Amino acid sequence: MKSVFKKTSVFVLFFIGFTIALNAQSRKKVEKDTKEWRYEIEAVNVGVQGTCLIKAWTYSKKPDVAIEQAKKNAVHGIIFKGFAGKQGVPGQKPLVSNVNLEEEKSDFFTPFFNDGGKYMKFVTISNDGNIGVGDRLKVGKEYKIGVMVSVNISELRRDLEEAGIVKGLGAGF
Repeated sequence: MKSVFKKTSVFVLFFIGFTIALNAQSRKKVEKDTKEWRYEIEAVNVGVQGTCLIKAWTYSKKPDVAIEQAKKNAVHGIIFKGFAGKQGVPGQKPLVSNVNLEEEKSDFFTPFFNDGGKYMKFVTISNDGNIGVGDRLKVGKEYKIGVMVSVNISELRRDLEEAGIVKGLGAGF
C-alpha cells in the first residue's frame, strides 16, 4: 500500500512541476511580446468625460493572452503613440513627446506595466472580453485580436503629472 502511495505522490509532484514549468514558459513568451509593444490602436467613440473608447489590436500566438495584453497596449498607446481621430471622435496626441522617455524612466514604467501593475487603474475592457467576428484575424502563425477598451485619459494624465513624467497642462510652455 505504501508503494502505491509513494508512486502516486511522485506522479502528482511530477505533474505539478511540469505544469508550473509550462506556465512559466508561456509567461516568458507573453512578456517577450509585451517588450516589443506590437499593437495598433484606433478611435471608436468618446466616453464619459475624460475617457475614450478605443480598439486595441494586439498580436499574439494565443488569442486569450491578447485580451489581457490589449489593456496594457491601450494605455501604452495613449502615453507614447496617440491615435488618429475619425468622424465624430477626435484624435489623441501622445501624452509624452519624448520617444526615449520609457527607457529614461524605466524605474517608473517597468512596474507600471507589470502584470497587475498600476496601468490597470486606467483601463477596462468594454465588451466583457468578447471578441467580435471581424476582430479575430489569423496573420501568419499568430492572431491579430481587436479588443474594445475604455481608457480614462484624464486620470492617467493626472497620475503621470503627479509622478513627474509629464508636465501639467497649466505648467506653461
